[in-house]
This record gives sequence, C-alpha cells and structure tokens, in this order.
Amino acid sequence: MQATYPDLAAPLPARLEGHLERPSRWLWLVKWLLVIPHYVVLGVLWCAFALLSLVAFGALLFSGRYPRGIFGFNVGVLRWSWRVAYYAFNANGTDRYPPFTLADVADYPARLAVDYPERQRKGLPLIGWWLLGIPHYLIACAFLGGGAAAAVWSATHEPGNLVAAVGLIGLLVFSAVLVLLFRGQYPRAIFDLVLGLNRWVLRAGAYAALMTPEYPPFRLDPGENEPGTVSITPTATLAPPASPPTTETAARTGSWGAGRVTAVVLGSLAVLGGLATLAAGGTAVVFDQTQRDTSGYLMTDSSAYATNTYALVSDSYRTGAAGDVLVARDMLGTVRIRTDSTRPVFVGIAGAAALDSYLAGVRREIATRFDANQSDFRVHQGGPPALPPTAKTFWSAHTVGTGTQTLTWTPRSGDWRIVIMNPDGSASIHTDLAIGARFPHLLWIGIGALGGGAFLLLLGGAAVHFAAIRRQA
Repeated sequence: MQATYPDLAAPLPARLEGHLERPSRWLWLVKWLLVIPHYVVLGVLWCAFALLSLVAFGALLFSGRYPRGIFGFNVGVLRWSWRVAYYAFNANGTDRYPPFTLADVADYPARLAVDYPERQRKGLPLIGWWLLGIPHYLIACAFLGGGAAAAVWSATHEPGNLVAAVGLIGLLVFSAVLVLLFRGQYPRAIFDLVLGLNRWVLRAGAYAALMTPEYPPFRLDPGENEPGTVSITPTATLAPPASPPTTETAARTGSWGAGRVTAVVLGSLAVLGGLATLAAGGTAVVFDQTQRDTSGYLMTDSSAYATNTYALVSDSYRTGAAGDVLVARDMLGTVRIRTDSTRPVFVGIAGAAALDSYLAGVRREIATRFDANQSDFRVHQGGPPALPPTAKTFWSAHTVGTGTQTLTWTPRSGDWRIVIMNPDGSASIHTDLAIGARFPHLLWIGIGALGGGAFLLLLGGAAVHFAAIRRQA
C-alpha cells in the first residue's frame, strides 16, 4: 500500500494532533460498545502490523531501507488506531465516529503522520540503536497502562495496582469525563496534557517499530498541535465545517448515523460469535475423530486425588430430557469412571438427595466444578459415617477394589453425585481418577456448529461490509 505524506514544518518525524470538539456528557459511557467493530478490525490489523514489522526489520538489517509499502500500511494502522483512541478512551475529544480507513481523513479532528525515512541504520548496530529506546518504552507503558481487562482485575483483586493497570492517560481521561458528566465541560488543561502523553507514546512506538531513526526527545509537548505547526496539513483546517456536510461528503469522509453504527456493532458481534462457533465446532470434530480411546470414550486425563477426610464428593449434576436440564442424558451416552489405587477404594454414583442424607454430618470434600483439581474442593466438617458405603443399597452404580477399576453407568433423569470412599468408611483416601463419556452425537454437533459459525460469519461480514467498509466513490 502506497501512502503520501505531507511536507511538515515540525522537526520530529512522528506527529499527531487532536482538536477538541464538544463531546456529550454521557456518550462516553457507551463508547466501549460503539468501538467494538474497530477493535475487531484493529486486532487483525495489529497482527499484520507485527508480522510486517518483522519483515521490515529483516530488510533494515541487510539493506538499511524500510520497505515503502510496509511503511505505508503500518502508518495507516497507527493513524486508524489514533482516531479510535481519540474518539474513545485515550482522549474522548470528539463524538464523531471514526472512519474505517487506513488513509488520512482531512476533516477528522484526530490525525497522525510519520515521515518516511529514506535511509536508516543497518546491521548489528540497528539492534543496539533499538535497545536505546527501552527508557521510552517503559514510560510509554506507564502512560498507557495494562488496558481495561487489567483494570478490572486490579480493581477487584489488587486495588493498590489500579493506577498501573489503567495508566496515566486512562486516569486523566476518566477524571475529565467525570467533570464532563457533571459540569458539561471538558477540562482544557487535562485535554492538553493527555495530547502530550499520547504524543510521547506515538514517538516511542514509532521508534520501537523502527519507523523513525531519530531518538525521541524526553519532553512533553501538550496541546492540540505539534510544536511549530498549525495542523498536520498546513493548507487544511481540522476545525468542524461551518455548514453541515452534504450527503456525498458525509459518505466520503465516514459520517455515521445511528443505523450504520448499530449495523456495524451487530455485524461485528455476529462475526465474533461466528468465529467462536467455528472454533467450538472445529474442536468438537477434532476431539471426536482423534481423542477417543479404544472403547470409544472421551476421557479426561488421569489425576491424583487425596484427602484426609472420609469422602470425596462431586458437585451435583442434573440429567434428563434435552432443554429441561443442565446435561441431556442422550448427549452423554454412557458415562465411564476409571480409578487406579494401591489400596481398596469404593466409587459410587447415587441420587444427590440420598447421598447428601447419607453424608450429612460426615467430614468430606465436595468439588466446586466438574473438572475439579485438588484445590477446587471445599471441606465440610463432621465425623465418620455411621455405616460404610458398601452397606448402603441406594447406589445406581458402584465398584470396589484395588488396582484399575472401571465403573460404567447409563444416565437416568435426576440429580446425581459421584463419591469416592474407602470401602470400610475410614478416612484418608488416595486414588487416580479419570472420567469420560461416549458423547455419541459430538460429530454432528461439531458439523452443525461449523455450519452455524460460517453462517454467522457471512452474515456479520456482510453487515460490516455494507454498513462500514463500502464507501461512495
């Protein structure tokens, strides 16, 4: 992709600007949803950015020249990302929805440019030159933080690390939008500082991607424009047009209405759902065809379980007719439990009510989920059972013995639990355990999921294409 870059007066090769408009009091509350389509596309573009940067590194290493086509594409990704960041959570400086394009949009209030370096360093000195930027990379990371996911985790698990998770830019923008929400005015001083921090991040990022040979300065340049410039393009202004744009101009520059935004959001969600469904369907088909044992069962890996209590008890599982319960019995087919122990061990399956009554007041460990590890059990205090498990008759299926023991059970409707005990009801249980089922319909479920995922992918892709990507010539 070939890109053209204006002849700029600013001395630095990587530049960004943003012009503060009048963002609404409340729209920032839902921008996380509105920018989902952009995040979907940018996720793919940034993967390409990383791969192409490795190719460019190889070219620079041997020739000292950054391939022009790769450079144009990478600048486009940075430009697109800055528009989205400016619209959303790195500035919230505008409510004009960012266009879906790698190209420069002259009348959008957030713009970015990077000068093409005609010659750069080559050979091993290139690596040392890149390493010099580590201080800048660390500072940029502090400005950006760890993103929304890290912020949520820190807020709920380590509140003391919330600042590091959100980053300085995120905290400043959050402070600004709170003022905006209650006073209706974006604090200008915060905006100028946020632009300066984003400018630092761009310079560090362009240097890290080997797109600029000039070492970034250790300085903040706050404000809408780069020092020494009025605008990225001297002959154009980024101020909003005095009169409303025509339909033709709106289509060409990416003006968005509620209908188009909704279509793109729903289309992107359909694409995500389609990809997830395709992945699930493919996994089901692969498991069905490659992971069955010689008897046709899909089994978990054998895991060692030990407890000093009197019983290991599974969570309660309800089986029955499809649509009525958590697990349809026809879906499981036949269930198999395999144990391996040097001491005699009792394994039984019983109705949850009967087993809970038998173990009431017994010291036991109960699993908190199906694929429970040793740490996923919670202890219930009590004493020994009044009778050993072998003296009870409510078992739907059970087995007793040493070495490898196999229990096979065909589910019936109801709530069921699995229990492991010593045959005499004593404490201290040690065994290796694996559990599985035939899942007779897994292949057809996987094929159906593949078809459904492909349909969602096509449907969502068509919605995104006609609402977002298609542009008037």
